[in-house]
Amino acid sequence: MNQPGAPAGKAKVTIYRNGSIYTAADPFATAMVVDGDTVAWVGSEQAATSIADGTMEIIDLRGALLAPGFVDSHVHLTETGLALSGLQLGSARSARDVLDAVAAVPGTAAILGHGWDETTWNDPTLPTVEELDRAARGRTVYLSRIDVHSSLVSSALIEDAGLGGLDGFTGTAHVVRAAHTAARSAARNFDDSTRRGFQEAALREAASNGYVALAEMSAPHICRADDLRMANSWNEEGGSPLILPYWGELASSEEHARQILESLGTPVLGLAGDLNIDGSIGSRTAALASDYADAPGNRGNLYLSVEEAASHLAACSMLGIQAGFHVIGDAGLTSALDALDAAAAEVGEQRIRAAGHRFEHVELADQESVDRLAKYSITVSVQPGFDAAWGSPGGLYEQRLGDRSRGMNPFASFYASGVPIAFGSDSPVTPLRPWSSIRACLEHSNPEQRISARAAFLGHTRAGWRATKHRNPLMGQLVPGAPASFAVWEVEELMVQVADSRVQSWSTDPRARTPLLPALDTGSDPVCLQTVREGQELFAHEALRG
Repeated sequence: MNQPGAPAGKAKVTIYRNGSIYTAADPFATAMVVDGDTVAWVGSEQAATSIADGTMEIIDLRGALLAPGFVDSHVHLTETGLALSGLQLGSARSARDVLDAVAAVPGTAAILGHGWDETTWNDPTLPTVEELDRAARGRTVYLSRIDVHSSLVSSALIEDAGLGGLDGFTGTAHVVRAAHTAARSAARNFDDSTRRGFQEAALREAASNGYVALAEMSAPHICRADDLRMANSWNEEGGSPLILPYWGELASSEEHARQILESLGTPVLGLAGDLNIDGSIGSRTAALASDYADAPGNRGNLYLSVEEAASHLAACSMLGIQAGFHVIGDAGLTSALDALDAAAAEVGEQRIRAAGHRFEHVELADQESVDRLAKYSITVSVQPGFDAAWGSPGGLYEQRLGDRSRGMNPFASFYASGVPIAFGSDSPVTPLRPWSSIRACLEHSNPEQRISARAAFLGHTRAGWRATKHRNPLMGQLVPGAPASFAVWEVEELMVQVADSRVQSWSTDPRARTPLLPALDTGSDPVCLQTVREGQELFAHEALRG
């Protein structure tokens, strides 16, 4: 990124002024200087006037907010791109809507779609295989549920994937567990060019929404290792959000874990992420301690035993790398916590804590479980968009869990007990919309679990880097010497926002020394004007320099 006309090798210098800079260095800063890939200075507009000269690019923020770039702590890159370009079924409100959408797809190619949620339908009856076959005119059909833990499939895919006899196949169009994994794999047998296109679309979407890094949660049941290798290759090319790679494959010993890492052919941060201990609430595969409220006799599924999970944790701890699991239900969490106890008995509590293990989702947790997570310094990677989508009265959580739904996604309890917490979207399950995710923290369906906008913002920025054990303590901050990774936002109003509406403050009292964040009760999210990672522009809105 050399400045035009500058001597070869000399870093470009850019000054941003006349805005609001979210920085701990000066909560009232209005200007910032970026030298190459580093934040060189933050300060006042008056000082900026004396610093600016003809060798710099000067960007007038015109009142915009410049803030640390977002980190999404749980995404699926290829799946996100596929959902963006495939058949989108989030607005379907009946089986007929799904069938009509399938029938409207032209051509003869396979039909891939995502996002249906029968809990929003007046009649939750799902389409039959015969109905899908007629709508698709005999084509292969794979339509993932919003949680991507089950799907609707046509007879062509049932045959191609060999679903007959697999666990989770009952002869209907709706498949779960092993049958869903097989159907998903068969439907995603892409060539490299197609896969690259999906990943590129996902990266563009992320950059245009202020993300500078994405934690890619790959696993054998989701994709092949070549998908992960391609995702990592974007880091070598540059020009996109940084991929923070994880691979969720079970290790039975330290040597086995080492063999897995060597076989991947690409570096990963850990054998963590979507290594499933259980499934999802929506597909009724999350492991519960008592029956689903709307399915008596069904308590979901445990995919790993305590012994298997403990061996995995111990193996990764001995290597000093992160282990982790996808865990949602309370019975699933109990298994994961019991595995931590067993692993600690084998390798020692200190090794467990030092490895910085992480659990994904952890949606249903009581205080005892929260305290056990804190004991081992387990980072919890959670998705506020889940509560926004499913936590309202009469929503999916209440349908599936009844009164237990109030215990879902206990953000405030995590914070109060010292559990490290980072936020993500699980895209494509919920969209890459960081400010909507922060709003979901402020407006949690259980008022007791709401957190402040500042806590939520830090959970979406600095905490995302810490969850990966990143060694640079300045990541996610805009202070001199920090990497220049940030986003610029057009905002309607800036304010101090707290979780309790009774003490909500719009104060800009200088004694508070609190950097301001966008007002999130205006009915719309801030608009991203620019995204920059380590000095390199990833996205720019036409209005930025207009």
